[in-house]
Amino acid sequence: MLSEELPNVLGMNLTVLAASGQTGTALTRQALRRGHTVTAIARDPRRIALPDSPDLRKVAGDVNDAASIAAVVDEDSVVLSALGTDRAGILLIGAQAVIAAGPQRVIWLGAYGTGKSAEVAGEGAGILAKLLGDRLADKVAADNTVLAAGGTVFHAGVLADGPESPGRRTVGLEAAPPFDLSAKVSRETVAAAMLDEAEAPGFPGAVALPLAE
Repeated sequence: MLSEELPNVLGMNLTVLAASGQTGTALTRQALRRGHTVTAIARDPRRIALPDSPDLRKVAGDVNDAASIAAVVDEDSVVLSALGTDRAGILLIGAQAVIAAGPQRVIWLGAYGTGKSAEVAGEGAGILAKLLGDRLADKVAADNTVLAAGGTVFHAGVLADGPESPGRRTVGLEAAPPFDLSAKVSRETVAAAMLDEAEAPGFPGAVALPLAE
């Protein structure tokens, strides 16, 4: 199980997985803006599209190589994962590699309408399942791995570009709205919600939904 010790909000040391992607970039940029130091992991750190900073450490890591993750993540790490893939199997491998490294906390990005949120999402979950195909089982298994270890899994709706929603909020499954494929949430909103959870844990071992209002 992950540590139940609450992090010190001021100047946290955060680790962002898949930091070269769009959501990973938003997580890293916002974390730096909030005054945290960030270890940004990407298969090719040169693709992390953020300027060098004393508070930013860009490192190489690949979830297919658990040793490369273990070399960066330790018991003091608070990991925020934006890992995504178009190949089945990668997400579970990634979740297992991160958990095996023994971080203090894990905040993982998943998809609304899959796994534990499928029932409350309604008919939209069936449509999403068809779109994901064989990747659905991988997503669910990865989520469950993180949840079983006490981590938080964010189930976001369809991701989009755009600014952080000024009326954003985070809710649990009991307050989840019906899934709507036409409703989108910006990556900036999702990143802000995940960072809120890093700073003040509200959903350990549970699924949380970042909503744009």
